[in-house]
Amino acid sequence: MDLRKLKTLIDLVSESNVSELEITEAEGKVRIVKGGGAVGTPVVQTVVAAPMAAAAPVLAAAPAAEAPAAAAPAGHMVKSPMVGTFYRASSPGAKPFVEVGDTIKQGETICIVEAMKILNEIEADKSGTVTQMLVDNGQAVEYGQPLFVIE
Repeated sequence: MDLRKLKTLIDLVSESNVSELEITEAEGKVRIVKGGGAVGTPVVQTVVAAPMAAAAPVLAAAPAAEAPAAAAPAGHMVKSPMVGTFYRASSPGAKPFVEVGDTIKQGETICIVEAMKILNEIEADKSGTVTQMLVDNGQAVEYGQPLFVIE
């Protein structure tokens, strides 16, 4: 990949609210991830692979993280305190902790995020009514990713 093109992509990620950009071309694959530090400098990972069958570049910008930002739901967002797997209930056959429309109290368990084989109960940080569920059961979540909207 041309260095000017790579620099342009790094600048694009730095100046936008996109947190991750991955491009795959015939000559290799480039992944740019915006750092969470004070500087906010992107980290570039380059993988040079054998030529691929697909000639068109593929552009992916963390769709799970972008969807809630694009919709900008009104209300208080409960965010994931860690990276892991989101679960709505304590076991596969159990009743979900909360449903859309349920009234919840601050401190009430609303979901589980599994990280490193540990099931972490996530509690509501505000009382109110659950108006939106932004993550599907069994979906991987990132640190700070919105999970619920409470009004």
